[in-house]
Amino acid sequence: MSIKKILFQKNDFKGWNSLNDTIMGGSSVATCEITNAGLIFKGNIIEKGGGFVSCRSPKFQPYLNISEYKCFELKIDGQGRTFKFAVACQDEVFGLTEFIPGGLRWIKSFPTKKFGTTIVNIPFEELRPSIRANKVNLPFKFKSANIKRLQLLHSKFGDEGSLNDKFIPGQIKVLIKSISVF
Repeated sequence: MSIKKILFQKNDFKGWNSLNDTIMGGSSVATCEITNAGLIFKGNIIEKGGGFVSCRSPKFQPYLNISEYKCFELKIDGQGRTFKFAVACQDEVFGLTEFIPGGLRWIKSFPTKKFGTTIVNIPFEELRPSIRANKVNLPFKFKSANIKRLQLLHSKFGDEGSLNDKFIPGQIKVLIKSISVF
């Protein structure tokens, strides 16, 4: 029997902030707000010139070591949107992935229910290496002992650079109730 460890819930989301398409010339705006229910991620997504909003953790110092676990669990009220969960790891190749513009991220897209809470399980083995929504075909290995940052995105791009068919521009307000591992 595996034991669940809650990484973030309620006030544990301290330090999480937004990163939106304005970094590449877009004009979407979203913010992260800590509440007693979890992390509220709200704003306005404008598809033209960008098309994404995200909420991400601060960089973990020291790195987050979850090597004794095999799966993430997210509880999210997601408005029927499809999100990407992204994980940044320190690699063992002398940090070379740090020099890749946008950085290497381990991602997995998932749908949510239109109403109520969706519980999403993301096994580590299902995370795929990606750079700016494009699949990476190099033999990188997910390093669960060296997690640098976590991020949740709603983007017009899905996995491997394809379009997200559940992308919804306009107002967004979602609640991330918790992020756990088991």
